[in-house]
Amino acid sequence: MTIETTTAGILFLIAIMTAVTLVTRFGGVFIMSFVKINPRIESFINTMASSVLIAIIVPMAVSGDAGALAALVTTAVTMLALRKPLPAIAAGIAAAGLVRYLV
Repeated sequence: MTIETTTAGILFLIAIMTAVTLVTRFGGVFIMSFVKINPRIESFINTMASSVLIAIIVPMAVSGDAGALAALVTTAVTMLALRKPLPAIAAGIAAAGLVRYLV
């Protein structure tokens, strides 16, 4: 199936992506409404968030450019120092931008 890259085609693709996102978000909440949250389930949910984050970061650390590595290191150091995610993310973005600008 191909969709033309006209304005209508692009809007159609955006509508499809929006619908899929909403169905997955609401579907997850709907399914979890039938699950009794016990300590084991809560532990699984907390661990799952960390594993998704690691799955995103590790490939970038292994095969990323200098900007990606600077962002990772800066974000990690800032997070350990301040223990606040927003300044750490901002510092990582600034580090990546600075390194990519200079290199």
